[in-house]
Amino acid sequence: MQIIKSRDMGFCFGVRRAVDMMLEASADGHRVTTLGQVVHNPQVVSDLERVGIVVNERRTTEGVSTDTVAITAHGVSESTVETIEERGFGVIDTTCQFVKRSQLAAMHLAEAGFTIIIFGDPDHPEVKGVVGWCRGRGITIPDESLEGLPAYLPSKVGVISQTTHTPERFAKFVANLMEARIDQITELRVVNVLCNATTSQQAATRDLAQEVDLMIVVGGHNSANTCHLADLSKANGVDTHQVERVSEIEDDWFKGHEKVGVTAGASTPDSSIDAVVTRIEAIAAAQA
Repeated sequence: MQIIKSRDMGFCFGVRRAVDMMLEASADGHRVTTLGQVVHNPQVVSDLERVGIVVNERRTTEGVSTDTVAITAHGVSESTVETIEERGFGVIDTTCQFVKRSQLAAMHLAEAGFTIIIFGDPDHPEVKGVVGWCRGRGITIPDESLEGLPAYLPSKVGVISQTTHTPERFAKFVANLMEARIDQITELRVVNVLCNATTSQQAATRDLAQEVDLMIVVGGHNSANTCHLADLSKANGVDTHQVERVSEIEDDWFKGHEKVGVTAGASTPDSSIDAVVTRIEAIAAAQA
């Protein structure tokens, strides 16, 4: 059984930067509360908790007892930023550069009188944060079917996407929107805020899926970019399993397979990938 690792996987620049900033703050003696999980990976969150980084799952400053708060890589709403400033907290802002661009795009579109349609998961912290920069003019639509889109739209519409979506899905969403509502929209602005690191990992996973007959995707089950990798692999007809930990791997998955691909989301640390590969190697040796 051959094991083939994706050419592009694991920590992206933004996630690595966020984790490094947290570790540096802890090493300097700061007591820090993060407003939500810094990244969507349970091992990373556990490692940070062990060095004293507190997680406030409500993603607000309510109940925070430390002097410093951290804005996660997913970002927060404009009102949350204002509350942090009003309460005088020290701030460590780890917002991903692509998420920051999305927030600014939403704000500028709103100031220009556009209604902003966000193509993304309404329950995802990144999307919730971006909505909070729309000045009350934001609409979140979760998929290409346009379900939930109001019957009537204002004439000026701006469109942005959750940063971890695939380019193909975003393009299809925009095309469907224009086909369905071209009679209502007189001015459309589409702002591409897709993360190029995520896009690169998606392309690498798609290519790898052409080579293998089994794919193991490593990363948090609550990580959007990791879930998208699993979806891409499945869409290519490959038997696919997503795991957070080595303990989730089952020996029976590998029976009858000759080439196993391994890929991982942008929030997955190298240690998790290495542990999974080592486990697969042991299974391959036992089944040889």
